[in-house]
This record gives sequence, C-alpha cells and structure tokens, in this order.
Amino acid sequence: MIEVEGLRKEYGEFVAVDRLSFSVEKGEIFGIVGPNGAGKTTTLKMLSGLVHPTAGSIQINGVDISVDPVRVKSILGFLPEESPLYEGMYVEDYLLFFGELYDIDKHIARKRITALLTDLSLNAAGKRIGDLSKGMRRKVAIARSLINDPKLLIYDEPGSGLDPMTSRFITEYIRSLKKNGKTIIFSAHNLYQMEKLCDRILIIKDGKQVTLGSASQIRKEHSKVLYRLEFMVEDLADLCIEGVKRLEDRFVLVTADMGAVNEITGRVVTNGGRIIEMRTIEPALEEVFLELMGVDLIRADG
Repeated sequence: MIEVEGLRKEYGEFVAVDRLSFSVEKGEIFGIVGPNGAGKTTTLKMLSGLVHPTAGSIQINGVDISVDPVRVKSILGFLPEESPLYEGMYVEDYLLFFGELYDIDKHIARKRITALLTDLSLNAAGKRIGDLSKGMRRKVAIARSLINDPKLLIYDEPGSGLDPMTSRFITEYIRSLKKNGKTIIFSAHNLYQMEKLCDRILIIKDGKQVTLGSASQIRKEHSKVLYRLEFMVEDLADLCIEGVKRLEDRFVLVTADMGAVNEITGRVVTNGGRIIEMRTIEPALEEVFLELMGVDLIRADG
C-alpha cells in the first residue's frame, strides 16, 4: 500500500530524516520507534502530506503524494501528538464540521459519528469539548481522524500522556481498526505496546534507519539470549565463579555463555551443591532498543 524510497528532510543544515526507505502492506500495523529528535514526527508528517520532503518519494496506493496530495489525503486520517480541538464546540457539532470538510453527506456523517462515539465508549451528548477530560479529548481526536472512513491511519503517539486505562483502551481500539481493514502507521514511546501491537517496527536514530522487522526478528538479530542459573552451595569461594550474586540463601548467575553454565553446573554438583533452576531470559524489545541506542544495560536477573 505504501512505498517510501530515499526519504529525506532538511531544515537548513539540519537533516531531520536521512534516506529512509520502507514499505507498508495493506492491513498492516507498522510502528516507528526512536528517541526524541530521531525524526519520527517529521516522517509521519511527510507520509500524511503535511510536510514536503527535500528528496525521495512516497507512493500511497500507487499515487505519488507530491503529485496528487489531495487524492492521497482523501483516504487517510492523521492524528498528531498534540491535537488542539475547538473547546467551545459541542462534540457532535465538531465532528459534523469535519465531516463537511470531507464533503460527507450530513445524514451519513451523523450515523458515522454515532457509531464512532459508541465504539470509543465516549458519552458526549450535550458536552462541549472544553468540558472533557484529556482522555476523552483524545478519543474525540481519534473520531475526527476516522470521520472520512480512511483506508490509512497515521497516528503520532496516540496514547501520549494518558492514564493507563485510557492508553490500554486506545491500544485495543487500534487493534480493532486493523480487523476492520485499516492500515495503521504509528509512533509511540511505549515499547511494550509496540511489541504487542505491531506487525513490523522501524527503529530510527538521527533520521536514519537502525533496523526494521517484527519484534521477534529484531530481538533475534540484535540481542543475545541470557541464561539464569540459580543454585545452592556451602562455600562459593571454592568454585572461583565471577559475576555471581547472592539471593537470600542461594546464588544467581546470569550469562550469555551456555558453555560456562554447563561448566559451573558441574562444579556446583561436584562441591556438594544443588541446582535450583536454570532458565533462559528472552530480552524485551525495550532492552534491545536501548542497546541499539548505545545505552549500556545490565539485564535484571530476578
């Protein structure tokens, strides 16, 4: 559905996005992850036609967005991270207003608004936007992005700053949009959310691609599985083992070296000790991300 080739955006001498190339399949949930200033928002704005790239191309449904932006915008819904709303308007009037901007028949728009407010669990009857909580306002913004029944949704931090329950609701709602045939591209800082929700994830840094793939592919390619060995022994000094931590009446060792685990297991048993547990520790996507960003990590051994 989407083909991006050599995407680049310059602001004077500053390069915000540097030669990004990727594709997004129809019906896919595609995540973009990176630290602050990585170029996520700029990329999403270029995909939505709000910012013109310095170089490169974006094709959506076979249409070059730089050639026919109006046609492309008619099939997408965009949700920015900061989404100011007209606080003095009633919710339904606000959504009807945006329906008119898309030239949607008022009768169809009203039916669509009723369905959206129901799906979003948003009781907005007789309420002005300014009277709503932050979470409810975010739901109104999501409803606005869907008023034209778009095929493609581009969401920038849809759960940013929301309480855990509302953020979870929005995550599940995005999942339901995929089931209804929508293609979704979004950014988020919540790596756990991205891992559970996205079919594929693009990780960027300084405007450049670091890696691209499913969460499991990224973990396999960029991290090591650790082994956690828990044991009991009367005198640890006799074993000459480095990196062991004491945990109440037992000892714990975490290492990526399976050979070392086998050797230590044998030495523990030989010295009259007992193996309590040996298990693997799969890295979470957040840990892999931090390692890719150059952050030194000591993975938890609990």
